[in-house]
Amino acid sequence: MRAQLAVQPEELLPTTRRALLHRLAVGQVEGRLPSVVGAVVRGGQTVWTGARSMIEGHAPDENVQYRIGSITKTFAAVLVLRLRDEGLLDLADPVVRHLPGVVKPELTIRQLLTHTSGLAAETPGPWWERTEGTLRPELADVLGEQPAKHPAGECFHYSNPGYALLGALVERLRKEPWGDVLRREVLAPLGMTRTALLPEMPHAGGFAVHPWADVLLREPLTDTGLMAPAGQLWSTAADLGRWAAFLADGNAKVLSADTVAEMRRPVADRADEGGAHGLGLQVLRRGGRVLYGHGGSMPGFVAGLWTSEADDVTVILLANATSAPTAVLADDLIRIVAEQEPRMPAPWRPSSSADPELLALTGPWYWGAAPQALRLRADRDLELTPLGNPTRGSRFRPEPDGSWTGLDGYYAGETLRVVRTQAGAVSHLDVGSFVLTREPYGPQAAIPGGVHPQGWQAG
Repeated sequence: MRAQLAVQPEELLPTTRRALLHRLAVGQVEGRLPSVVGAVVRGGQTVWTGARSMIEGHAPDENVQYRIGSITKTFAAVLVLRLRDEGLLDLADPVVRHLPGVVKPELTIRQLLTHTSGLAAETPGPWWERTEGTLRPELADVLGEQPAKHPAGECFHYSNPGYALLGALVERLRKEPWGDVLRREVLAPLGMTRTALLPEMPHAGGFAVHPWADVLLREPLTDTGLMAPAGQLWSTAADLGRWAAFLADGNAKVLSADTVAEMRRPVADRADEGGAHGLGLQVLRRGGRVLYGHGGSMPGFVAGLWTSEADDVTVILLANATSAPTAVLADDLIRIVAEQEPRMPAPWRPSSSADPELLALTGPWYWGAAPQALRLRADRDLELTPLGNPTRGSRFRPEPDGSWTGLDGYYAGETLRVVRTQAGAVSHLDVGSFVLTREPYGPQAAIPGGVHPQGWQAG
């Protein structure tokens, strides 16, 4: 968790704050944005906010609501994962098990979360984002007569109706409206009092900016009904700062740290954007950094929440224009903080205790003739690092049965076991069936296929 990785954040330096505000101001001018609010979260706290507006001497603050569009999907995903963690569903469940008859039997909940369901990107007309949800009173109206555009599970294809189904799933299992569940189970525990399905004053008005003239057109403020889980929410920079902190570390009242880490894990490739999609979260590679979060847009509004975990920097952007290049602006704000105030690592400290049996496992091991180093970390974690060829390394967490599970890298999800002789001595390590021994192809080592009886030879 973050307390183990970073020190308590301090207020950003004046030069950094000035650089952030300048970049935001340039973004407002170049993007021709009626208004824009930006925020930076570090160490679980909002450490900077700034704003610019078309109105002289007036700019919105971090408590003004904007529509956040598809960032709403991250909230919908959290509600579904709460149901999973409670044992009320499995992500491998066919959707029809909980919503009979709405889609083909092979489509799963996981596929809806990761946009691999093959469902259409949008609803049948009219344009759902600019029309009232009363035009689509039933799920059949959201899906249309031919909702599938690709076979389920075959490819990534972003689907707004897919998240309408997830909202309906939550309603079916909780037996109450999706918005009420969200407010009680997520928003209230996290103190997000300014996040809602419909706008509450003070809030920004939504505008379209003419592509060839500096004039504005007001966009409608709609209640999208069943499509709400795909993009309905309104929120503020302050509330989204709390959401960013939750997505980084979890919260025992909502979801565990392990489950939010699962949300961030790439699952479905997004080759078009150089990234992937997790369980409700986008994972993108931009500007040499890996970012997780989500973008959002609705008529009159654009939004973004992007985190560079390596830099411990989250940037939040909210603007009231139908289209704007906020991705580049977000990348630049992350870069400014990361370059001007690099993440301060937590000081090294020795472990409070060390198990002699685990200490005896540390040091060099060999996969065939390839040397590996096994290190003991805090909380009985192990780290396996190839020497000379930095591939197939992983961290491992201990399990109650005495084994370890890989957390990342080549061995993510794989099991590491200590194999002992009948006398109790350590024979070798088994990592997903790979055998690691204390010497390279030792004559008595338990090497699959055996060791040539002549052993190592010169020439």
